[in-house]
Amino acid sequence: MKSSPNFLKAILATLALVLSFSCSNDDNGDSVPLPTEQNIVEIALGTPELSALVSALQAADGDLVNVLQGDGPFTVLAPTNAAFVTFLAANGFNSLDDVPTDVLAEILLNHVISADITSGDLAASGAGYASTNATGAGDNNISIYFNTSNGVRFNNVSAVTDGGADIDASNGTIHIVDAVIPIPSIVSHAAANADFSSLVVALGLADGNLIDVLSGDGPFTVLAPDNAAFETFLDGTPIGNVNTAALSQILLNHVIGDAVSSTDLVAGVAGYTNTSATGPGDNALSLYYNTSDGVQFNGISTVTTADVVGSNGIIHAVGTVIDIPTVVTFAAADPNFSTLVDALTTLTPGTDFVNILSRTEGSNADGINPEFTVFAPTNDAFDALEEIPGEVVLTQVLLHHVVSENNITSSDLNPAGDTPATTLEGDDIIITLPGTDPNIADVTDGAGNTGKGIIAVDVQAGNGVIHVLDSVLLPDTTN
Repeated sequence: MKSSPNFLKAILATLALVLSFSCSNDDNGDSVPLPTEQNIVEIALGTPELSALVSALQAADGDLVNVLQGDGPFTVLAPTNAAFVTFLAANGFNSLDDVPTDVLAEILLNHVISADITSGDLAASGAGYASTNATGAGDNNISIYFNTSNGVRFNNVSAVTDGGADIDASNGTIHIVDAVIPIPSIVSHAAANADFSSLVVALGLADGNLIDVLSGDGPFTVLAPDNAAFETFLDGTPIGNVNTAALSQILLNHVIGDAVSSTDLVAGVAGYTNTSATGPGDNALSLYYNTSDGVQFNGISTVTTADVVGSNGIIHAVGTVIDIPTVVTFAAADPNFSTLVDALTTLTPGTDFVNILSRTEGSNADGINPEFTVFAPTNDAFDALEEIPGEVVLTQVLLHHVVSENNITSSDLNPAGDTPATTLEGDDIIITLPGTDPNIADVTDGAGNTGKGIIAVDVQAGNGVIHVLDSVLLPDTTN
């Protein structure tokens, strides 16, 4: 069979190309370079619908173009040109030139995550939080909420566009999104996550305009009960039927006037802080935290998701609504009072101390009414006794640690002298300021024993206040 001239020419041309390639390798010792993968900025430069993003990166503080050409890895949520047009109009800007460059930098960094996250990774998680490179309360990285139940949405304001997911770059991944994602406050974070819908409704119903309050400068830390927590707390009562003043105080009992991260709490191990709720004398209510087994508040509510950071605060999702505490709440929550709790319950079954000290209303038949001032001995204080007395004597000892119908805080005491107080047992105790080192104050008990120390003050409950003692007070047994 004869070959056609054209076929022979094609073979010869192919051989010539191969020989030329081989000679080039032999002569220079170099391999032919392969095409290099583009980085995030190079891809954005080559994508017409991201031209506004490129202009924004060039205009913003922080040399963001060079940052996003770095090694990464980064995930960039890249708003389209149309998204920037909408953002500028919504915020009263005529052009990118009108946006302060420091503000623009933070907005852009709110679209950057320092990890390589694909749409598959997001879908596998379903919903949750990641940290962006924007800076929020306490100089912590701003959080971003993602949900993949209906596409891929971020902070419930921006969605990945059709065909816009998983654009692979040499230093990360781009997802093109249809809206610019504003810097979130703690209120907008709560509104974005459907698990907090009951909380958002409650904030809107309660007295005190709490949505506006928590949209303010802060900083705040919000212990945010999820929907299941509210369902348990309400126990079938419609939230609209809850007294709005009481609801306001319950919600404010979940707000701390500072940016407190889980790291801060763990570093403190356990202790007390104050919430924005108020108790007797308009004193801020106390909140007990303990990190020995997770992060728990008042012994009843555990953090389920920590460190959701916004511009004006931090959210920790909790599994239980934290009701207004009584003095019993704190005694039961704080393991330093476990012996005291045992004394109030197991060792004195003839007196219902728990019920008495949980009272929040007056005019009781036995004449024992809140508010209470409780001088609470620690476990070490009880251990220092030769023995814990039997029920009859122990009951009188315990009554000697309680003053009724008087919320006596440290600020109510004579700052340079003695303050007497009559206990439920009948004898007076004398509180003396200043105390002998290391005591904050000294106490003289009914038996005349002096120098017993108050070592912590003003644990404020809704029905009274606790001061912590290093010794057990003894009544006068001769009267």
